[in-house]
This record gives sequence, structure tokens and C-alpha cells, in this order.
Amino acid sequence: MEKFLNPEIRQAYPNDYGQVAPLIVQAMEDLACTFVNTKNVKETYPLFEHFFQQPTNQYSYENTLVYEENGEIAGSIVAYDGGLLPVYREPFLKYIAEHYDVKDLIIENETLEGELYIDTISVYAAHQGKGIGKKLLAAIQAKAKYEGHEKIGLLVDLNNPNAKKLYLSLGYKAIGSKQLGDGIYEHLQLSL
Repeated sequence: MEKFLNPEIRQAYPNDYGQVAPLIVQAMEDLACTFVNTKNVKETYPLFEHFFQQPTNQYSYENTLVYEENGEIAGSIVAYDGGLLPVYREPFLKYIAEHYDVKDLIIENETLEGELYIDTISVYAAHQGKGIGKKLLAAIQAKAKYEGHEKIGLLVDLNNPNAKKLYLSLGYKAIGSKQLGDGIYEHLQLSL
């Protein structure tokens, strides 16, 4: 896998949790707060720090690439085989039900079998505008091809037309919508 990575991009390590969890939350916005039953974004960090350090879940270090600049993580992308979503999601939903009393959420399957699914992509504000997001997307595209995926999928918030415009300019096409918590998201897909 390492052979297609940009020199600044590497596989995440479990001990990157403190720098990556805020990026995951930043990408999710209100949805992260829904998972923890709070309005305070910082109260969501422990949940994602916990899952980032664990294997076999949708927010695991195993599924994360990071962009490093001068020894600091500037951005991250979390992506996994869409067919594994039920296995990856189950421990997360069980945990938030037990620890945060979050039950009965409407969470549609956000990905499809056969696609490498981008769960989150995020760049710290101080590093935005440097093309880091595009480099992370290029690394995931190379990873998807290397692993034999024919498509890459992601969701974009309907309230974020700039993100949708960016993905459409990169060749993604809208294929439907999904509900996660209180939000409706558009499912975009790129054919490789």
C-alpha cells in the first residue's frame, strides 16, 4: 500500500488519535454531536479517540491516511471497503447506545458494496488552501485502484454546495441520498 502514497501521506498509527479525532469530528460537524448526545463539539473527541485506536471499525487508524507537515498532522482521510460497513458500524452503534444512551437513530447504510467509501476527509484550518485535501483524495484513489475497487463513494451534506461542486469537478456523480441522524446527505460516486 505504501508505494502509492505521497511522501507527506502515510498510514495512520493508533497513537495519532489526539490529532486525528478532531479532524474526524470537523468533517462530521453536527452528526458527531448527535452520536454523543451533546451540543459541545469537544465532548465528542473521546468517542472518536477511542474508536480510532481500535481495529475493525469505521473510524479505525487501519482505515486512515494522514498528511504530515513538519512532524504534525495537517489532514486525514478515513476510507474503507463499503461492503464491510455492517461489521465496522456495529461496535460503534453498540458503544454509543451503552455509553451515551443514543438509541433509535436513523442511520441509513451510507455506502454500497463494491466501492471504497470515504467516511471523512478533513484538513485543519491553518493548513487549508494548500491542496492537502486533493492530495489525500488522490492517495485514496490510488489505494482504491491498487486494491481493485471500481468505484469510490462518499456523502456530502446538502447544506455544503461548495463541497459538492468540488467533488463534481473531480468526476464524482450523484447517485442518491441518505439520512444520517437529522441530516440528509447526497451520495456521490466516482467510477475508476
